[in-house]
Amino acid sequence: MSHRFLLVRLGSLGDVIHAIPTAAALRARFPEARIDWLVDPRYVPLLEMVRGLDSRIAVNTRKLGQTASIVGDLRKVGYTAVIDLQGLLKSAVLAKAVGAERTIGFERAHLRERTAAPFYSHRVAPEATHVVFKNLALLEPLGSRDTRAAFPLEIPHSLAAEEVRARFGGEPYGVINPGAAWPNKRWPPDRFGALAAAVRERFGLRSIVLWGPGEQTLAEQVANASGGAAELAPATEITDVFAIARHARILISGDTGPLHIGGAVGTPLVALFGPTRAERNGPWSTEDVVVSRTNGCVCLYRRRCRRGAQCIDEIELPEVIDAVERRLSTPGAQP
Repeated sequence: MSHRFLLVRLGSLGDVIHAIPTAAALRARFPEARIDWLVDPRYVPLLEMVRGLDSRIAVNTRKLGQTASIVGDLRKVGYTAVIDLQGLLKSAVLAKAVGAERTIGFERAHLRERTAAPFYSHRVAPEATHVVFKNLALLEPLGSRDTRAAFPLEIPHSLAAEEVRARFGGEPYGVINPGAAWPNKRWPPDRFGALAAAVRERFGLRSIVLWGPGEQTLAEQVANASGGAAELAPATEITDVFAIARHARILISGDTGPLHIGGAVGTPLVALFGPTRAERNGPWSTEDVVVSRTNGCVCLYRRRCRRGAQCIDEIELPEVIDAVERRLSTPGAQP
């Protein structure tokens, strides 16, 4: 009987992206296995781009009756192992409820919620710092020691990406992403606008400004402050952002989903970090450039600044322009 595996990583966008190499390594280790993924419904379109998955199972954990029904169906599969990449109590309970031969998760010290630990039959204490490689370590109980950050993606045709390329006449362009779910991950929009102007002046690149739900006004502020060097992106879905980033010469962003999308498709990155650690959540390519004020942050991994002066605001424009220059000068900077 062939192996059957279930990955549990419900969200968020960046975290789901960081888990894709684990699915790729699992497929490489077990080419004939069934590999399913339990995920929040919002990220099913993302996982539909990932080669090597047999099923993407949408679950809204706020709907208890629906969740119980899904778990009941999963119990019938007879999974060899469930791998919980989320590390929360709810994800661990879901993983355990499936009734697999093994339930694999992190050791207590590596969990976001330590109450999840008792629900695992096998616990892993990864030596790696970055979440991509921490996730890969969860496959060690299954005999895999793969440490490659592989992203086997099939990106569908995107009308939004086609429009962006047409606007720039097929010429290279930069991508600026000013938004983030946490307010203290956002660099000021006027500085992003000034950065776009400097990127056009120094490197001949105009920029497109991404925006998600509730972020259009923020993106407009960036474009308005750029002196015509940047313009607003069309409305996009997750798959559109992958397509836009894939053709960009550089992407500049804080610690949020589009940054990790860029990393997954190999876009050269300049990453701006404040209340989160780039060593854990940032770019995994050594060619990418990080500008960080994390060492002086007093609100690590908190959504809002405690002192009323966000540490990311301490990053000055010349430092980011220098980071862009360094990133564009490396061999991997050409699309």
